[in-house]
Amino acid sequence: MKVTVKLFTTLRELAGKGEVTVETNNKLTVATLLRKLEERYGEEFREYVYDENGNVKGFLQFLVNGKSVETFQGLKTRLKDGDTVAILPPVGGG
Repeated sequence: MKVTVKLFTTLRELAGKGEVTVETNNKLTVATLLRKLEERYGEEFREYVYDENGNVKGFLQFLVNGKSVETFQGLKTRLKDGDTVAILPPVGGG
């Protein structure tokens, strides 16, 4: 299975690029994909994505193929080969 992940702002800087690929023989959910990215990018990724209790921070949004995971099963949303996941930072304006 191969999933493309689009990264923005801080995560883009951490990865050194705006798009990465995660390949695995196992089934993935959005939550397990985040853990794989944490393994790849380490402490800084963990601190940006997870709070002190290990929960994903509420300001992040996740899209699978352009649709919010909230319209599916949240972080338990199962991914398929070829899916694109975007991790969006909070939006500010003024």
